[in-house]
Amino acid sequence: MGTINLARVDDRLIHGQVMQKWTKGKGTNSVYVVDNATAADDFMKDIYVSTNSTGGLDIEVYSAKEVADQWKKDQFGDAKVVIVFKYVKEVKEALDAGLELKALNVGGISKKPNTEQIIPGVNISEDEKGLLKEIHDSGIDVFFQQVPESKKVEYNLG
Repeated sequence: MGTINLARVDDRLIHGQVMQKWTKGKGTNSVYVVDNATAADDFMKDIYVSTNSTGGLDIEVYSAKEVADQWKKDQFGDAKVVIVFKYVKEVKEALDAGLELKALNVGGISKKPNTEQIIPGVNISEDEKGLLKEIHDSGIDVFFQQVPESKKVEYNLG
C-alpha cells in the first residue's frame, strides 16, 4: 500500500516550494498533480510528466475522479506520494469519489475578487470556506501552511 506523505491545495501546482521543500524527507518518490483541466489537456499533461526526469520524482497528472480511482485500485501501489490539488473543489470531488485522506494542507491559493486571506499566500472564497468546513467536519485534519518551516495554522473557520 502506498503512502500519502502530503495532500496540498496549491493553485501553482508544481513549483519550488513543492519540489524543494514539501517532497524532501519521508521517502517521497512521486508527485500527483490533480487538476481536471490539466488532466484533459494532453499537451499540458505531457509538460508536467516530462519534468520527472529533472527532479528524480515520478510525476503523474490526474483528474479528481482519476486519482480516486487509482487509490481505490491499489492505494497507489508502493509510491510515497505528495498530491497537489489545484482547487479545493477538486479535493472534495476526489474525496466524494473515494480518495481517503487523513490531512489536507492548504498552502497556496492566489488572491482573487471576493476572497479572504487566511495566511499570507492563501486566500479563499466563501464557497471554498464551505468546502473546507465539510472536509474538516468529515474528520480530515485541515491546516494552512506555506512551507514546512512556517507556522502551521490549524483550521478554525467555524
